[in-house]
Amino acid sequence: MKFNKKKMLLFMVAIVGVFTLTGCTAPQDEAGNIIMIAKDTPFMETLSDTGWFAIFVWPICQIINYSADYIGPAGGIAAATIIANIVIVALTIKSQISMQRMQLIQPELQRIQDKYANKTDDASKMRMAQEMQSLYSKYKINPFSAMIGMFLQFPLIFAIFQAMQRSPIVTSGEFLGLHLEQTPWDGFTNGQWQYVILFVIMMAAQVGSMFIPQFLAKQRAKKKAEAEHRRYQEQKNPMGNSMYLMMIPILILSVIWPSGMIIYWTISALVTIFKTVFIQYIVDKKV
Repeated sequence: MKFNKKKMLLFMVAIVGVFTLTGCTAPQDEAGNIIMIAKDTPFMETLSDTGWFAIFVWPICQIINYSADYIGPAGGIAAATIIANIVIVALTIKSQISMQRMQLIQPELQRIQDKYANKTDDASKMRMAQEMQSLYSKYKINPFSAMIGMFLQFPLIFAIFQAMQRSPIVTSGEFLGLHLEQTPWDGFTNGQWQYVILFVIMMAAQVGSMFIPQFLAKQRAKKKAEAEHRRYQEQKNPMGNSMYLMMIPILILSVIWPSGMIIYWTISALVTIFKTVFIQYIVDKKV
């Protein structure tokens, strides 16, 4: 089954649009000030002024508020990011294992597609679909499971963004001389190189989080080819271009969002790397 890039792109644009409209705009009071979420702010009060998105924003904001007392504002953001990712892993562990296995079977999948490449009759298409489905069943893979993890990450991203707008600890906090409510663009224009360094670290972590899964998949494929006494042929990752396209909005948004979000992107990328290695360990144990 080939990925329809156009449909995938439209799907992602629609999801981003929904959560941009619901999550990016923090509620304001009559004077136009953003309504803060302090430690003593009841959940029902946040639900009243935020709507259903409060189920994401309020707990993240409180994790930041309470943990920042012990590990500082940046540590609070890191704690919220790690806890949120642990929840996502717990909810999507099967789908993420499925994604790792999907990379593992790419050579076999490619051979099936090549086998029917020049056959356009319905019978051949049906046989190809059956062979691919048998391959998915053999490795217990759901080809569309990757969407589950993607879908859950969008409310997380926008909830953390809104939480940092509404957490008094973050809006008044600093990290290594950086004002967390300021954007990297503010730092660039003011000649504050700490923002540039933080931005570069974040981008390096993001690239690493996308490169490492592909590197591990390639190493696994090489070992599998050696075990089967056949020549290894590198396969094109069908999701490769889509992954790099996702870097573009991250790059743009990270320049204009508060610096606290840069810390989030950095921690999130490092967590993704750890998550990839951990899940790969599980896959290697089971395959």
